[in-house]
Amino acid sequence: QVQPVESGGGLVQPGGSLRLSCAASGSSFSIRPVAWYRQTPGKQRELVATITRSGRTNYADSVKGRFTISRDNAKNVVDLQMNSLKVEDTAVYYCNVGYYRDYLFVPESSWGQGTQVTVSS
Repeated sequence: QVQPVESGGGLVQPGGSLRLSCAASGSSFSIRPVAWYRQTPGKQRELVATITRSGRTNYADSVKGRFTISRDNAKNVVDLQMNSLKVEDTAVYYCNVGYYRDYLFVPESSWGQGTQVTVSS
């Protein structure tokens, strides 16, 4: 089981930027797909972005063009660069090292504490 740790959240103004980091120590990290999710109270956890071991990326429509997911397998790190942040982006952001099943990302069942992103003027 890969247990990543999220960091980089904080309070930013609308239109600002944040860079989130997902760090994992597992030796299988470099061959596993990784996803960023987010969740706000009263809503289901939302898939924000995914990246395969080769670097292929996918994004939710709500963040496409504003967020960029990337990975450095040598450092066991996956980042989420968030630009042009909106109030609606406020959420706890979680990283999950999962796998693909029939071309769909499947997260591991365990979740960490996440990192809080608050966008407010």
